Amino acid sequence: MNRRLALLAPLAFLLPFPAAAEKLPLKDISAYLNSLTTVEADFTQVNSDGTISTGKIYIKRPGRVRFEYGPPDRSLVIAGSNTVAIFDNKSNQPPEQYPLKRTPLNLILAANVDLSRAKMVVGHSEDGTSTRVRAQDPEHPEYGSIELVFTAKPVELRQWIITDDLGAQTTVILGEMKKGGQMGTRLFDISAEIEARKK
Repeated sequence: MNRRLALLAPLAFLLPFPAAAEKLPLKDISAYLNSLTTVEADFTQVNSDGTISTGKIYIKRPGRVRFEYGPPDRSLVIAGSNTVAIFDNKSNQPPEQYPLKRTPLNLILAANVDLSRAKMVVGHSEDGTSTRVRAQDPEHPEYGSIELVFTAKPVELRQWIITDDLGAQTTVILGEMKKGGQMGTRLFDISAEIEARKK
């Protein structure tokens, strides 16, 4: 699977995690994710081959996300209209496109996140500093899984790890998140991005 798609399937910033956290209940995590409308943050991505990429992420729930990769990469990943498009800055070819529902990130971009659904959560643990929840599509576990890492008081998403259908892992670590701002639809418009790149 393409490593860009794998990240959709957020070395840390060395965040100052609070000590002795308690395991967050799934209902609290679901409520937190459902409360997110828009998110803008810097991110660091650790790819399955050990390389590191950085950039900016924009999330507009439900169903929309944009990863802008910084130099020297400058690639772009957009999810919108139930589709994921991967723009390779080094290629003149049209973007690769996949149904969003085939990627694990769809689980947190859904209009109503409910981690209590049967067989969705396959791991729920606490390591002293954070709560980790590993989830998969209960109807299609072959699509891979996403492990979400949260800190508490207040609940905050810090990173995620995507394991794709081949077992490769991609980690995305989020910087400080700006929430609730306005985001234009153009950010998530795959067709408009394709047309703009033709000029």
